[in-house]
Parts: sequence; structure tokens; C-alpha cells
Amino acid sequence: MRLTGAVAARRYAVQTIEGDDAVAQRLVASGLWVGAVVERIAHAPFGDPLLFRVHGFRLALRLSEAARVLVVETTS
Repeated sequence: MRLTGAVAARRYAVQTIEGDDAVAQRLVASGLWVGAVVERIAHAPFGDPLLFRVHGFRLALRLSEAARVLVVETTS
């Protein structure tokens, strides 16, 4: 599933980042590497951007950026 479909207060593990451009590199540099655990915190009133917790800090992503992150729900 894509990170855009993440439900608040559930935890997800990153499987892959789609693409090999500057945006994909920025996502990885922001902590979204394979195996990273991500939790959706909130979203803006109109749905964009989305706010996530990753490695103990907050990360805001546009819908187009979050759509490039493939995740799987995890219990850890």
C-alpha cells in the first residue's frame, strides 16, 4: 500500500521508495529508508500535506511525495 493510505495511529514499515530522482533521494535522506517505521499523525484540512512521525521526529509530505512510498502495516 502507499503511504497516502496510511491510517492515523497505526504503524507502517517502509518497503520501497519509487523513483530514482531528487525527490526519491530527499525522501530517503528524510529517514524513509527500507525498514523505517512510520506513523501517520495528522493531515491538513484539505488533506495535503500529511504529517508523519518517523525516527522520533515529525515529517510533512505532500500527497504526491507520500504516494511514492510503499509501506506495509506492522505491529512493532
